[in-house]
Amino acid sequence: MNSLTEKVAQIARDSRAKLVANLAARSGDIAGAEDAVAEAFRTALEDWPANGIPQNPEGWLFTVAVRRHADQYRRRGRETELTDSYAAVSQDTSTPELSDERLGLFFVCAHPGIDENVRAALMLQTILGLDADRIASAYLVSPAAMAKRLVRAKNKIRISKIPFVVPEIDELADRTAAVLEAIYGAYGLGHDHVDGGAVTRVGLADEAIYLARMLSEVLPQSAETLGLLSLMLFSAARTGARRDAAGAYVPLEKQDPKLWRVDFIVEADAALKRAAAMQAFGPFQLEAAIQAVHTARGVTGQTDWQAICRLYAGLIDMQPTVGARVGYAAALMQNKNLTDAEDQLAIITGEAVNYQPYWAVQAELMLVKGDRLRARDSFKRAAALAGDGAIRQFLYDRMRATNVA
Repeated sequence: MNSLTEKVAQIARDSRAKLVANLAARSGDIAGAEDAVAEAFRTALEDWPANGIPQNPEGWLFTVAVRRHADQYRRRGRETELTDSYAAVSQDTSTPELSDERLGLFFVCAHPGIDENVRAALMLQTILGLDADRIASAYLVSPAAMAKRLVRAKNKIRISKIPFVVPEIDELADRTAAVLEAIYGAYGLGHDHVDGGAVTRVGLADEAIYLARMLSEVLPQSAETLGLLSLMLFSAARTGARRDAAGAYVPLEKQDPKLWRVDFIVEADAALKRAAAMQAFGPFQLEAAIQAVHTARGVTGQTDWQAICRLYAGLIDMQPTVGARVGYAAALMQNKNLTDAEDQLAIITGEAVNYQPYWAVQAELMLVKGDRLRARDSFKRAAALAGDGAIRQFLYDRMRATNVA
C-alpha cells in the first residue's frame, strides 16, 4: 500500500462517519449517503495523485459526495425528494468545514422504530463502514440474510423519515442506553470467542471500542458512555492472557498480569475517573469498577474480593440481571460467604438454565461444599453449554483434577 493510499485510508477511518452523517441528515437516506461517500473516496484516489491532497480533504470529499448523492436522485427521477438546501449544497464549489452530525447517526441507528436485533449491525456498517459479509460472520447468519436486515432498517429510516437529531432531554437517557447496549452487544460478539470464529470476532471487539471512543467524543457528558468504554478496555486489556502458549484457557485469577495491555488499562482507568467525577453512576460504571479491582491485582498481587462484593451488591440494586447475580455469587464464594452465594444462584435457577457461567459457578460452589454429585452434574452442564472449545476443555480438565469426572 503506497503512502497516498494509506493517507486516504486514514482519512476514511477518521472522516467517514462524519461524511455519511452529514449527507444522511440532509436527505434521510443512509444507503444513498454511504454510496455517495464511497464514490467520493474513489474519486479522491483518482484525483489526488495528480493534484495533491487538498488543504481541507474532509470538505473536498463532502462536496464530491453531496454532488454524487444529488446525481443519484436525478438519475432515479426522484429530484423532488431533494430539499432546496440539499440541492443548493450540491451546486456549491466551496469546501466547507463540516458540523459533527455523528451523534444523530448513533441515535437513528438505535431508534425505537428499528429492530433492536439489527441496531448494533447497523452502527457497524453505517458508522464504521464494515461490509455485510463481515458483520454476518460475527452474527452467525448468511451474508444475504444480514444484507436484507440492513437494507430493511435503512429503508425504514428513509421511508418513515426518522430524524437525525439528538432526542429531547426527557428521552435522552433511554435512547442513549439503547445506543450503549447496541455497542456492548457488538463487543460481546467479539469478546466471546467461538470455535472457528475467533479472529473475526476479536476484530469486532476492537470496532466496538472504536465506536465507544467516538461516542464519548460526541457525547462527552455521558458518564455511562465513559463507563462502557472503560469496561470494554479493561476487558480487552486481558485478551492476550486468556490463552496460554498451547491455546488452553486461563481463568482470570490465574492470568499473568504482565501479559495485560498497560495502554488499555491506563485509558480505562482515566475514562472511569472522568465518569465518576460526574456523579451520575450507572451499571456500566459499576461493572467497569469491578474490572478495575480485578486489574489492580497486577499492582497489589491480590484481589480485593470484599470490594468486588460491595460493587456487585450495588450493581444488583440497579440492574438485577442473571449475569450480575452469577458474578456476585462467584465473588461471595471467593469471600467465603457460601450461604449468600448459594442464595444468589437460587434466585435465578429458572432463568439461568441455559446460561453457561451459572453452571460453572455452581460447580465450583458445590465443590467447596463437598457435594461432589451436584458438582459433577454442574460441570457437565457448563461444558455442554460452552461455545468455546478451550473453555469446554478447561471444564473437563477441572472435573478430572477435582476427581468428580
